[in-house]
Amino acid sequence: MGRHFGNLERVRHVITYSLSPFEQKAFPNYFTKGIPNLWRRFRSQVFRVAPPFVVAYVVYTWGNQEFERLKRKNPADFENDE
Repeated sequence: MGRHFGNLERVRHVITYSLSPFEQKAFPNYFTKGIPNLWRRFRSQVFRVAPPFVVAYVVYTWGNQEFERLKRKNPADFENDE
């Protein structure tokens, strides 16, 4: 039982390549390509995503206001109470 849990099977004729984490750059071209790409993606999708959120927010706030209005008692119903 000389094999460990991660090496239970033997895969042949498969070549894998890897690069050491010490040789990689953590944020390559972050400011030159990353931020403009983020802005481009935001601009292309904002008119697809934003309108449903705006409609949902308006309906939600209207529903809460209407609920609070309907929850109150009508003072005209209690004018003749003593």
